[in-house]
Amino acid sequence: MSATLILGGARSGKSALAERLARESGRDVVYLATAHAGDGEMGARIAHHRARRPAHWATLEEPLALAALLRRECTAGRLVLVDCLTLWLTNLMLCGDDPLPEAGDLLLPARFDDERAALLELLDAGLPGELILVSNEVGMGIVPLGALSRRFADEAGRLNQDVAARAGRVILVAAGLPLVLKGAPC
Repeated sequence: MSATLILGGARSGKSALAERLARESGRDVVYLATAHAGDGEMGARIAHHRARRPAHWATLEEPLALAALLRRECTAGRLVLVDCLTLWLTNLMLCGDDPLPEAGDLLLPARFDDERAALLELLDAGLPGELILVSNEVGMGIVPLGALSRRFADEAGRLNQDVAARAGRVILVAAGLPLVLKGAPC
């Protein structure tokens, strides 16, 4: 398996780069979307992404069980594009029934650790085909207010580091321009 992690801020061009690399791969493409439209603004973002994807790409939506879906969909001759890890992380952080505190310790649902560990174990084991993972780089600004926002930034940073350590190529995108941090040029 060849894994590429593409990082960038909001509207940096990371998804467009991932989609371009997928188109240019010459492989069958499966697009794994982790978002769900919780409000109108998110619905518009999802529609924007759908509109620019080629119609012949298979699209699957999975907000939580990412590793299980990757295990099933990653096959020889196929490229799987996951967009995005940080929305998946958000879904996992919010999937429990416990109320979220405004301050203090934030207890994450047990499923958070299970799903995160399953993804990293899968990346360690390797998968057939090619995998592109898109994620937001959220740790380059000010420390967020509120326990949930701070915990999200911390968890996203940890996840990005862990995935980057396992990926053969890591690309940071800013203003639509890719900067290869690890691996082959794009």
